[in-house]
Amino acid sequence: MVKMPNCCQSGISDGSANAKGDRRFFRATVSPILLTLLCLTTTCATNAQESPKNSQSILRLISQSPAPPLTGVVSSGNQISLNGRTLPGTWLQRPGKSGSVTIHLSDGVFRQLIGVNFLNSSNSAKQPIQWFSSVTKPLVLTTRLLGAYRYLDISNFAQTSGWQIQTNGNTLVITTPKAQITNIIQSQERPEASAPLQQTRILVDLDRPTPWQVTQGSAIKKIQTPPSDPDTPTPKSTVPPNREWTITLDGIADPVLIERYTPQPPAAAPTLLPNLLKQLLPTTPTQPIPPAPEPLIQQVKVVKNQTIISLSVPFGLSPQVSSVANPNRLIIDIRPDPLEERDITWAPGLRWRQNYVNLSTERFPVVWLEVNPRKFGLTLKPMWASPDGLAGTAPLIQTAQRYLAVAGINGGYFNRNNRLPLGAIRQDGKWLSGPILNRGAIAWNDSGQFYFGRLTLEETLITANNQRLPILFLNSGYVQSGIARYTPAWGSTYTPLTDNEIILVVQKDQITQQLPGGKVGETAVPIPQDGYLLTLRANSATAASQLPIGTKVSISSATTPTDFSRYPHIIGAGPLLIQNRQIVLDAKGEKFSNAFIAEKAIRSGICTTATGTLMITAVHNRAGGYGPNLAEHAQLMQQMGCVNALNLDGGSSTSLYLGGQLLDRSPSTAARVHNGIGIFLKPR
Repeated sequence: MVKMPNCCQSGISDGSANAKGDRRFFRATVSPILLTLLCLTTTCATNAQESPKNSQSILRLISQSPAPPLTGVVSSGNQISLNGRTLPGTWLQRPGKSGSVTIHLSDGVFRQLIGVNFLNSSNSAKQPIQWFSSVTKPLVLTTRLLGAYRYLDISNFAQTSGWQIQTNGNTLVITTPKAQITNIIQSQERPEASAPLQQTRILVDLDRPTPWQVTQGSAIKKIQTPPSDPDTPTPKSTVPPNREWTITLDGIADPVLIERYTPQPPAAAPTLLPNLLKQLLPTTPTQPIPPAPEPLIQQVKVVKNQTIISLSVPFGLSPQVSSVANPNRLIIDIRPDPLEERDITWAPGLRWRQNYVNLSTERFPVVWLEVNPRKFGLTLKPMWASPDGLAGTAPLIQTAQRYLAVAGINGGYFNRNNRLPLGAIRQDGKWLSGPILNRGAIAWNDSGQFYFGRLTLEETLITANNQRLPILFLNSGYVQSGIARYTPAWGSTYTPLTDNEIILVVQKDQITQQLPGGKVGETAVPIPQDGYLLTLRANSATAASQLPIGTKVSISSATTPTDFSRYPHIIGAGPLLIQNRQIVLDAKGEKFSNAFIAEKAIRSGICTTATGTLMITAVHNRAGGYGPNLAEHAQLMQQMGCVNALNLDGGSSTSLYLGGQLLDRSPSTAARVHNGIGIFLKPR
């Protein structure tokens, strides 16, 4: 019964460092909503509703505009209580037939929290699903786009499943029937020696369907057992560590299963045996005996009416989880290629796709969004993490929700230590942060036109007597000798990034103060709302004598190439991968390190196709190995039909967002990022 009453610096995020955070692909059925609590804390839902502060310090955000009213909605909220656990997730009630109301969940919550599998669909108003049911005869739910989310009508689904649903203020309370886990079986099929665990399957039998989630954990640290002979060095493993995964089901496991998979303490080995063997065996060199593989199922335990199955999965493999009926069963396949093909029209002009792309003998899992920028109502805007200025980082899922973006991807580089930008950000014709090192960038306008190239911004300070001094950096965390400029977009104050800077305060095109910067990071200098600061670093400090208080100044600004100046929005990253269908990768020319160039890592990208479609892409680790290097990334983008393409920040920064969820990975494995590119739906 359904009740419904109501790069050049330490700390730079450049993909190579980020790659260490996550070396394996995370299947899209993992629960970002659940894991958001672990990585964002319970304030995430509140933060997502905050309006940006200090609007004079930063450019106007889309989310500052009042959200359009949700017409025809009885009630709504942003919290879900599932069997007593409260989690962030948007929902709403709408009028139904004969005075009833219908329940609608945002699709990210429904898919991730319940374990529902979304099937391919070319109709954005209909979403076929599979959940302990037949794939050949799927249940089809109606969808509705409201605000930044797509909602599914789950009323009939919930009633058929025996759920009880009621509202409690901002919270939708869902109670599902109690389920029993009757058996857990690991397949006894022995895999090929060259392909360990490729055929491993775990079957979880249940007495009825129940919600489930998959969670990717951290790498499992192995305890090295020292050899019995003190003269023998402890061997170092050359194999990457296993990854912890957990399967969580709303149900109680039979006590026999808990006992069966309770970890047993290792048996104590006789201390005399190794020495005895050493005396009896010949002293010729022998190959070390490889350690026994860890058991796949590490533990089964029941916590607060949930059964948690802990797995230890070798590097290069991941679980692929599905459900079937008759009998009700969860199937967990441990595979090198867990990504399932998807082609879902999520909204008019917005298509979610995922598949493997072959490159020679390698297979790369790619998750991407195809955007028709000429479709009415779809626009793109830069996003950045802090509502108070340019210093700061946040998970992309949080930034996208604050901006009310329907979709998005992480953008350019930043210094992970001081959380400052290291590349171009331009919105609505105004520079937030200038480019560095002639690196690749993408520019676009609101008419769906795009431009790709390597970008330089040339600013010149001009005095009344026509003295001209180059300004090398604008609102940038990239610190070099020379003159840099900081505007109110940087924030309310500027704190010196190097020792002994000379700071010039410019108000209404006139130098009003000269201040000693002192020690790095010590004294914050207010940035005037009617001007900016000039910082003179290292050898350029001598220019202070040429710029006394009272000097009238102006600034000339130009981009190279000049085409960039015609576009109001820019995000810089790099390296540039493709121009006019040709691979133009020159990472050294864009001053990326050799290590970054050679690194096999998870990659983010953005490109346009011959039809004018925009694609934002996340390429994860190849089947059984690491992600692509830059050359492979360029080839993959070319193979996917990109005419122009740009590499974005990668590694653990890679995050592809859609409607309240990350499509490509778990939020617990995604790093905080500085900026991104948001896709917005204008209200009709």
